[in-house]
Amino acid sequence: MATHTERPGAGLGPFFHARSIAVVGASDDITKIGGRPVYMLRKHGYAGAVYPVNPKGGTVQGMTAYASVRDTPTAPELAILAVPAAATPAALRDCAARGVKAAIVLSSGFGELGAEGAAMQAELVDIARQHGMRILGPNCLGTVNVADRMIGSFSISLEEYMPLPGGVGIVSQSGNVGSHTMNTVARRGLGVSQFMATGNEADVDVADGIAALAEDEATRIILCCMETCRHGERLVAALELARSRGKPVIVLKVGSTEQGQAAAASHTGALTGSDAVIDAVFRRHGALRVRSVEELIDIGHAASILMPGRLPQRDAVTVMAASGGFGVMMADAMSQAGLRLPALDTKTCERIRHVLPMAGTGNPVDATAQMSSRPDILQKLLSALLEDPSGSALVMFMSLSLYNSRLRGVYLEALARVREAHPERALMIVSQGPADAVAQINALGIPVFPSIDAAASGLAGLVRLGQLAGRPASAARRPVPEEAVDPAVFRNEYEAKRVLAAAGIDVPQEAVVRSVEEAVRAAEGIGYPVVMKIVSADIPHKTEAGGVALNLRSAAAVRDAYGTIAASVARHAPQARVEGMLVAPMVKGGVEMIAGISRDPVFGPVVMVGMGGIHAEVLKDVAVQAAPVSEDEALAMIRSLRMFALLDGARGQPKADIRAAARCVARLSEFACRHAAGIAEIDMNPILVRPEGEGAVVLDALMIPAAPATPAH
Repeated sequence: MATHTERPGAGLGPFFHARSIAVVGASDDITKIGGRPVYMLRKHGYAGAVYPVNPKGGTVQGMTAYASVRDTPTAPELAILAVPAAATPAALRDCAARGVKAAIVLSSGFGELGAEGAAMQAELVDIARQHGMRILGPNCLGTVNVADRMIGSFSISLEEYMPLPGGVGIVSQSGNVGSHTMNTVARRGLGVSQFMATGNEADVDVADGIAALAEDEATRIILCCMETCRHGERLVAALELARSRGKPVIVLKVGSTEQGQAAAASHTGALTGSDAVIDAVFRRHGALRVRSVEELIDIGHAASILMPGRLPQRDAVTVMAASGGFGVMMADAMSQAGLRLPALDTKTCERIRHVLPMAGTGNPVDATAQMSSRPDILQKLLSALLEDPSGSALVMFMSLSLYNSRLRGVYLEALARVREAHPERALMIVSQGPADAVAQINALGIPVFPSIDAAASGLAGLVRLGQLAGRPASAARRPVPEEAVDPAVFRNEYEAKRVLAAAGIDVPQEAVVRSVEEAVRAAEGIGYPVVMKIVSADIPHKTEAGGVALNLRSAAAVRDAYGTIAASVARHAPQARVEGMLVAPMVKGGVEMIAGISRDPVFGPVVMVGMGGIHAEVLKDVAVQAAPVSEDEALAMIRSLRMFALLDGARGQPKADIRAAARCVARLSEFACRHAAGIAEIDMNPILVRPEGEGAVVLDALMIPAAPATPAH
């Protein structure tokens, strides 16, 4: 895989807007990957020139064929390569010599098959780099520009029909998942702008696709199917470009990158997984992550209908049905999806009862079967709910009413009137019915969900998407100059805390001693009570080796503890190299937290913060983000913890100094970026967060060196 130097999306124009296309490996047989693009370009009315290339020459599908791309009447803007893997490098060289600027390599048999295939894939990249070309694939499903009928794909979903042109852009690493998404979106009656499947990503990657769709005028929303992120900075740049263009990105990220070897010495290494990291990166840069194809399509479908301007940003919903039972089912589903159902205003209830005296005016609203008796009744009910001061999104259950021609007329007339009167409000329907009826409702700017559960998860996703879209763009990640690290920081906690203190992180006054009398003098200088801990690079978890004594209140206690610790460590770790004992003040009064740094293979240093003790280790109550983070971002991470109430004065306890804790996390993240080349992991555990105004102090710290770089062969 070559290193990208260009901005995401650079040089991708020919993949979507080529005015001439060569199909290398063109075939008369439309069941072959070399036959299908020629067939579909002609069938769907592509207006540009198509040059079938086949070494036999003659004709292909009734068109003049050329023995080589070098023989085409003009230089094609795009080449589609559908030849065996072994023949692809030579075909690409011919394209480069002819002046082709972009190539789609449909064939498989490259990096996905092992070392020999990977070598051929690298050869393709070398050819492209030498001639200023971009390559999509190999082993990919290509591209589609629906409006221009430009097809650089062999997807069978395009054999019979093209999607309608519209605002949904799709980029996917997996061709089948992407094609399924495009097909399903089209069958939902939505228009598609452009489609790209990136395959092995030898050159063009998902970040390129997101950036290209962000720049595309026809695209309003971007659906992305991602298996692996290879370039963290490029993905971030593409997501920020989409956010700056007002194009929401919804991502189905499947699988998770292997952590490599988990460092048993560090809590942090076990608590930060790459899947959680990319989750945090998506949130930071405005992308909504979903967990299934169905959710991707449901939320993407609804968002494209509500865009621009009607994405809900509040987690409040009002639900209405003609049946109390269905209303309760809706309320349950919405609550389980994390949505609130606020009570209706008194005046709203009066308006509903004025129209339907028997209606239930709770939330859910039981409007009885009378709600669909006349369009004016339904219109008044919906208007009352949309004008309620709560500003909630409104979801109406219609069951199978659209299959009844009379009820269909009532609903469509009422919905058209309501949408005209309230064009800015989020209104959604739960119903199944004839495709044309659903399309009519969608055309009003009202999404239709096929089930109650789909509506609940869909609305919850739309709220998250609206909230992400409403956030300001992330500040540009300012580069942090790297510095060499003193190897002493890996020896023991004293040295680790000493360098953290120099970075502006609060640590206790403490001393390393090597005799009982030194320990007593240090304790008296610090002031009782004190803590004593073994100092050894070979004992990362001191408590387990009996290497810690707490709350020592006198010289006698210090002397006893010194002997006890020495004996216990000798039993538990007889081979350990002991550098002495650490004497530190016994700090009390606060809430314990944990923070640390680990190394993500894609995003580099990652900062983690969580509640101390079992909350982090057992409950996994932690938040992660790619480093560096600002103090405000660190504060948001702390506030996101499930156990944040422990810091916020739960049960009458004093509020903790969370601003000091956030400052500590932010400074740690910057320190980690400065020393990214030398430090793999940092563990600060525990951090004692004192009451408001009293700060946060790191009581123990551990640093793990980065493995030396493997020399290139």
